[in-house]
Amino acid sequence: MAIKVQIPTPMREQTGGKAEVDVTGATVKAALADLVRQYPGVEPKLFADGKLRPYINVFLNDEDIRYLDEMDTAVTDGVIVALIPAVAGG
Repeated sequence: MAIKVQIPTPMREQTGGKAEVDVTGATVKAALADLVRQYPGVEPKLFADGKLRPYINVFLNDEDIRYLDEMDTAVTDGVIVALIPAVAGG
């Protein structure tokens, strides 16, 4: 199953500069686990104590997974998972 994960600019150093990475998995959780398996340096940017960091928003084909089944949201061939870090500042 080919799933594309869009990597935000601040995390691209951990993916060798790649803006998009192909992963596999049946759920968002499994897809992100495959991303971490391929690029272990991404893990501390995405997760803390095994949970997705609160400032990382995950979208599945433009839908926020918080309004779906969160990390248990099913993914299918050809979907795009976008990782969007929240931006703050003043």
